[in-house]
Amino acid sequence: MTGTVVSGTEQGPRGWPVLGNLPAFARDPLGFFEDLRDRHGDWVPWALGPQRNLLVSRPEHVVELMGAVEDTFRPPELGWAFRHLLGDGVVLSTGADWRRKRALVQPAVRPRQVKAYAATMIDCADAVARGWRDGARIDVQKEMAALTQRIAVRTLFGTETGGREEAIGAAMAVAQRELGAELRGVTVFLPPWVPTPGRRRMRAAVAQLDEEITRVITAHRAAAAAGEEREDLLSRLLAARDEQGLPLTGKELRDESITLYIGGHETTSTTLTWAWQLLARNPAARERLEEELTEVLGDRLPGHDDYARLPWTRQVVKESLRLYPPIWLITAIAGEGATLGGRPVPADTSVWCSQWSVHRDARWFPDPDAFRPERWTPGSEDQADERAWFPFGGGPRACLGARFAMVEAVLLLAVLARRFRIEPEVPVGRPFTGLTLVPRGPVTARLRSLR
Repeated sequence: MTGTVVSGTEQGPRGWPVLGNLPAFARDPLGFFEDLRDRHGDWVPWALGPQRNLLVSRPEHVVELMGAVEDTFRPPELGWAFRHLLGDGVVLSTGADWRRKRALVQPAVRPRQVKAYAATMIDCADAVARGWRDGARIDVQKEMAALTQRIAVRTLFGTETGGREEAIGAAMAVAQRELGAELRGVTVFLPPWVPTPGRRRMRAAVAQLDEEITRVITAHRAAAAAGEEREDLLSRLLAARDEQGLPLTGKELRDESITLYIGGHETTSTTLTWAWQLLARNPAARERLEEELTEVLGDRLPGHDDYARLPWTRQVVKESLRLYPPIWLITAIAGEGATLGGRPVPADTSVWCSQWSVHRDARWFPDPDAFRPERWTPGSEDQADERAWFPFGGGPRACLGARFAMVEAVLLLAVLARRFRIEPEVPVGRPFTGLTLVPRGPVTARLRSLR
């Protein structure tokens, strides 16, 4: 799709009785959003079962929507699977409850704290690079997931997972599949008490994750009671107090821990997996990356301050996030009197915007399907429109871990790409739409040492 858009028609796609446009959406959500944009314009009504929806695709409407959540729009109910995994964490809470939780969580991921976690990121990536061998065959997605999982565990919990990484990774993979399946199917409309095979699998996966998180929270409480001071994210959450001097409850700690874990693990691992694919298919961009790393770093490892000294590396990450945004849609529910661009939006309409569709629109990104990190060079002839790039959302509910994710992705890429090229054995096709955009199967590749 190239994003050649007709003017808004007010007339959306025809749908099935009762199901609306659910069959087309379920078959290919990414293609469905592109098709709505190309065939019907920037303001497209459509139906997901009995639910009334609106897709908006202009950056100014997207920015306005994200800024209006908690005002004239409210966060949606994303289904049983989302709620079962994330609980009532800052992502899904609303109103005063959301404001309280955001105020408690935000200090733990401010730039000063991210700088303190950079050493852990670099240390973990260096350990991976030292374990790789020239000519070895790896599963890129599995390697990146294991790396970012270790970083997430060490920065969040200040500990290792005692060899349970594989079980935790498998549980997260199940959660990914079931979230995607529910979003694309009729089960999203079923009451929470209706049992399905997918929900049973989801319960088992979440129980696995909860067991690990509960173990670590218990250990941290004991350490705090003994007067031990720790600098990890969970310790900061345990010490946080709201305006009334109250701490997070045990349930709230669980919900925020798993939200931060997913944000610090899933998004970066998928970003890096796609980045390696894109670099392998674009030798000139890869060579420029290697040249920058050699010029800036020489034979040393990067540090946090090198994040600002590696503009091309940052642009590679930004362009990877444009083409394969881990979070691929944003939605909110219109309240009474809601408007976008001065146009009224009927109350209770679910308004959608898709990072995938907007990021691949030729009006904002010329040659949109091409991997061109140079489009992010300040002052370039075809400099990208920053308003049309929103992999971390925006407005008051923007991802709290955006800075953490960007610094992590850049530093990990810098550590690994200065030592190895990753050469995929087969092209990776269209991504799977789960909680994040992930490859549909193993991403096998050969390692080629640069040293």
